[in-house]
Amino acid sequence: MSDNETLLSVENLSTHFFTEEGIVKAVQDVGFSIKKGRTFALVGESGCGKSVTALSIMRLVPAPQGKIVSGKIVFEGKNLLALSKNQMRQVRGRKIAMIFQEPMTSLNPVYSVGNQIAEAVRLHQKKSNREARADAVEMLRKAGIADAAQRAREYPHQMSGGMRQRVMIAMAACCEPLLLIADEPTTALDVTIQAQILDLLDELQRQNGMSILLITHDLGVVAERAQDVAVMYASRIVEVADSQSLFKEPLHPYTRGLLESLPPPLLSSPAPASPDASRGSGTRRRRGGRRRPTISGSVPEPLHFPAGCKFHPRCPRGCNDKRCQTVEPELRQILPGRCAACWYAKGYGKKTKN
Repeated sequence: MSDNETLLSVENLSTHFFTEEGIVKAVQDVGFSIKKGRTFALVGESGCGKSVTALSIMRLVPAPQGKIVSGKIVFEGKNLLALSKNQMRQVRGRKIAMIFQEPMTSLNPVYSVGNQIAEAVRLHQKKSNREARADAVEMLRKAGIADAAQRAREYPHQMSGGMRQRVMIAMAACCEPLLLIADEPTTALDVTIQAQILDLLDELQRQNGMSILLITHDLGVVAERAQDVAVMYASRIVEVADSQSLFKEPLHPYTRGLLESLPPPLLSSPAPASPDASRGSGTRRRRGGRRRPTISGSVPEPLHFPAGCKFHPRCPRGCNDKRCQTVEPELRQILPGRCAACWYAKGYGKKTKN
């Protein structure tokens, strides 16, 4: 990927939390690049480190327990980890914005939603109160909220979950950022509202040409919305590919397991029902009484990661392979434009050269 195509590059990022029980290595040696104007999906089970990766990019890891211990986050040619706090404030919100997972806890309950959006406009675009207020109403309208002027005077508790999520999107997009980080933007919303929220993000991307980092456990959303994908497991990225290649031929056994557990299409719908990568082990019934395979076992605890490949206790091959049990594979190129962290990634079963 040429430098002029890359907006954000994360290199060997590690973020740890220092607790009384020990060091929680939430993110370890994570690396990926996001192209300009494209949607990049970060996929994985709950607790794998997706949200901590996003908070690290924003430099919002809660201190003093949390700390970025190594790595680089290069945005527009500058390492964000080397910026001062004041310099980072100029980037955060203006050039990189984030939609948090739960809008009710992200919005201030004592200010109207219009005032909260207007504050972001005043801070980053140096506009007057009147101009900022007008921009806030316009952004609410673009976000699909009817009677935007009236809604701007309301408080978060007066709105539904879908409306609050639209407010969060309006707040994040009001300064036309180059990169929008969407952390599980459709959590706890019904299917119809989910589709509307994702369509809204697509429309804003077309209008502004921004890139999107979409954090999700929903492979159905990834298949429909993302061009590039990184699969994360137990603090590390285990596979990176373009979306079409990943769904056609997964290289890592964890990715393969996720895709094989997809439910069949419902009735005549051409798109698969959205799978939940965070669900556990065993098998589940297909239509007609047949069962589909799922990944056995459970995700390891961050304080007690296994030696070697973290996926080996759940892997059909790794659970009996000494190298998988003792030496952790690095993320490396397996095919052109495709990387995986598995000793047997190519064809899953054929040994690859280091």
